[in-house]
Amino acid sequence: MLKIQSLEFDNWAFMAPMAGITNLPFRRIVKKMGAGLVTTEMVSAMGLVMGQEKTLRYLAHHEDEGLLSVQIFGADPETMGDAAHIAETVSADIIDINMGCPAKKVIKTGAGGALLLDIKKIYKIIRAVRNKCMLPVTVKIRAGWSSDMYVAEKVACIAQDAGADAITVHPRYVKQKFSGSADWSIIKKVKQAVSIPVIGNGNIHTPYDAFRMKDLTGCDAIMIGRAAVGSPWIFRQINEIRKGHPPFKPSLNDLKALITEHFHLLSSEIGEQKAARIMRGLLIRYTKGLPFSAKFRRQITKIKNFDNLVTIFEEHFCPMPIDKSIF
Repeated sequence: MLKIQSLEFDNWAFMAPMAGITNLPFRRIVKKMGAGLVTTEMVSAMGLVMGQEKTLRYLAHHEDEGLLSVQIFGADPETMGDAAHIAETVSADIIDINMGCPAKKVIKTGAGGALLLDIKKIYKIIRAVRNKCMLPVTVKIRAGWSSDMYVAEKVACIAQDAGADAITVHPRYVKQKFSGSADWSIIKKVKQAVSIPVIGNGNIHTPYDAFRMKDLTGCDAIMIGRAAVGSPWIFRQINEIRKGHPPFKPSLNDLKALITEHFHLLSSEIGEQKAARIMRGLLIRYTKGLPFSAKFRRQITKIKNFDNLVTIFEEHFCPMPIDKSIF
């Protein structure tokens, strides 16, 4: 049983926060698929403190999600503390602090991965958040800014001393972004350096990778990002393997049901036309590697509503057996 402050988890497979992906509809889907914990997209601390309506919408929560981790980003300790308090009063069960994002628009504000260049500020931010809210506080980091600026264990120890209740490690450097391989040995080093729970993240492509990461690093939980976007049932597969059962093998019917549910959940939040635009990108991930998928992707721009989606999907995938495994 994994314990993060007062919260207990018997399911150690978590969904990683992903900008533009882990909105409310997607979180509901991966939770239904068996994710042990879901996290919002990263939320601007400044936007929350300023009361921006667009930012506050990131805190939307549905009971289907169960516990919700809200990830905030920023560079000012006081603002981060105030933002954590706001998130606590609205919907958060956990506050996660982003200290690893490599996106330029985040880095240039001194937030995300840029914080790994300012160790003293890391402590101040975590203390500010810890002082302003009673919830469990977690921190998501990378190995360092670059290979010659490795700080993983040092930052993990600082986070623990500042009051963090758990730490997630993505063992790439900020400068790497998502290139190259994630060095799982870094997760192991962090696990050996601290006593708080360590969550491993990076290069989990299959359900079996999740077990390999736990075995090789000793981490307490794992967090899956990009692999879950195209195959959210990876969480179901992990849970079945953990219980000694053969992993679920989705069929074309399962894929169609998933796409249908995702479209309807998006439509209920933002309307059918906007949902159609978002689904175009998601469909590329959902159908990657399938027979006829290249031809299908060329038709994606024609999708304007749900009826378009169903028609185009059936035109391209009808030749396949609908009840046999597709992955």
